[in-house]
Amino acid sequence: MRDFLLNNVLPFWIEHAIDHESGGLFNFIDREGRVYGSDKNVWFAGRTMYTYSLAYNKLDKNPAYLDVAENMYSFLPKCELDESGRLPFIASREGRAIVADSTYYSETFAAIGCAEYYIATGKVDVWNKAEQYFDIAYRLYREDLARVPSPDVSKTETKALGPSMIMLATAQVLRKVNHDKYDRIAVECADEILTHFFEDKGLLENVTLDGCFLDTPVGREINPGHSLEAAWFLMSEGVYRDNGLYKNKAKEIIDISMKHGYREGGIIAFCDCDGNPPDHLEWDMKIWWPQCEAMIANRLCYNVFGEEKYLQSFEALRDWCFDRYPDPEFGEWYGYMHYDGTRANTLKGNYSKGPFHLPRMLYLVDKLERGENIW
Repeated sequence: MRDFLLNNVLPFWIEHAIDHESGGLFNFIDREGRVYGSDKNVWFAGRTMYTYSLAYNKLDKNPAYLDVAENMYSFLPKCELDESGRLPFIASREGRAIVADSTYYSETFAAIGCAEYYIATGKVDVWNKAEQYFDIAYRLYREDLARVPSPDVSKTETKALGPSMIMLATAQVLRKVNHDKYDRIAVECADEILTHFFEDKGLLENVTLDGCFLDTPVGREINPGHSLEAAWFLMSEGVYRDNGLYKNKAKEIIDISMKHGYREGGIIAFCDCDGNPPDHLEWDMKIWWPQCEAMIANRLCYNVFGEEKYLQSFEALRDWCFDRYPDPEFGEWYGYMHYDGTRANTLKGNYSKGPFHLPRMLYLVDKLERGENIW
């Protein structure tokens, strides 16, 4: 895992996707590494800064990693909408806002990127930006600031799992620098997930505004990748705190999410918790990132509980994925497979796929296989 990360994945993005002229990451990358679109998902400025700063801090003091992080850090202010520091979702190559962010994930990813870059450099201005971006996101999470309405009208009267799980993961990163402030928020978000989104049917993607089950296609929706990602966030929080409730609930979520999502070697994209037809056209695709989250969740669960079935699930996923996703000729992973494991296309990057889920999985699984804690 470590060798593939350091000698394949990280070099691929450095070679092909860094915009040395305007800053930031080119998202649209074809199989060979050619850029075929210049608009940028602002999430990836923060995500890329995080990935390369973490690699520098934990794996290899490669100055090229800090160059990437500095490039991303310098690009973010170009994207800020006003003096408040809010960031868009999609920006032009130069940083001009094109699409507003109906969430606050641009800010959360900017926060973790800045936090990890601060750990690498000790630059106070970088930490100040981490806190600024986090505070914007947290105010939006607490609804102290008005958000851009969601374009999906079917979900306007619901609340989603994503914000709580992303805020939990963000607080876990920033807690490495300021324990007291961010530890409290991590607990708040973990409790929100368990109180409002988890029930016998699974970890739900959407619930009513007051946190109850909604018996509609939107309310019955389960995204197994999200569920497994949230599960390992919760389990790692349980390990960090030595909290048996978090660990055991996370284990339950892994069990039911694998039951919902694992099909013939890989994890599908969506399902209905009651077995009704999912309304997402891509419901049965096997996309790269749920496979990554499933591998982390099962390998962590094995380390924590020692039950052989989780190691077997991890190894089966690992073998299935490494037989299909890596490109031995041009590097990195393909992103999108059909249900039967055949490639849907050959892109290496788009608005969703970039240097985040795959390198994070490779890094964390390597740590887990070495018997190390991941936070």
